[in-house]
Amino acid sequence: MAASMLLLGLLFSLCFTVVFIVGRFVIVYLSLGNTVSRVKQSKAVTKLLLVAGSGGHTSELLRLLDSLSDNYQPRIYVVADTDRMSLDKIKEFESKKKTEHSIEILPRSREVGQSYVTSVASTLYAACYAFPLVFRVKPDLVLVNGPGTCIPVCAAAFMLRVIGLKTVLQVYVESICRVEKLSLSGIIMYYFADKILVQWPQLVKKYPRAHYIGRVV
Repeated sequence: MAASMLLLGLLFSLCFTVVFIVGRFVIVYLSLGNTVSRVKQSKAVTKLLLVAGSGGHTSELLRLLDSLSDNYQPRIYVVADTDRMSLDKIKEFESKKKTEHSIEILPRSREVGQSYVTSVASTLYAACYAFPLVFRVKPDLVLVNGPGTCIPVCAAAFMLRVIGLKTVLQVYVESICRVEKLSLSGIIMYYFADKILVQWPQLVKKYPRAHYIGRVV
């Protein structure tokens, strides 16, 4: 009898947890983009988390960051462990800015040219490092522009919001190179970011949630 009651209690707790998480997920999903102005007005400074990437991702991100005020600090940069070039670019950029910042290293989610099948495992591995990092720093805003490493980071930020620990806003800026369709990261973030910013007007017709902002980088 006691064992049956214990089992029923465990099943009830499990069902309650699942219902709670699903309910919170739906609430957060429906609220995407609606809290941006309210949170912005309540913040004198904004703790900013950025994800660097290989190729032109980091250069574009730094040019975008250069247009922001110094209110967006401290800045936490996330760099893949095999991306030495991005690390050097960030250090050079911040040596001139003198803003409060730190650099965090994560395993790379997907190497250039890596198949989508094997990238699932590497992304899950990166998530094991991304979730503790994001839960530790609790940023106000996550700003990303497409590198694969951003996906586990953004997933962790979204989960912070789902479980009610903090409302972390996420802004995804698609690369200028994406003229006709979003990148894989962009397609994923299209459903989970508060704002999707694109640099070509035809993308808005294909992706109604996106906002055309012209060429910014």
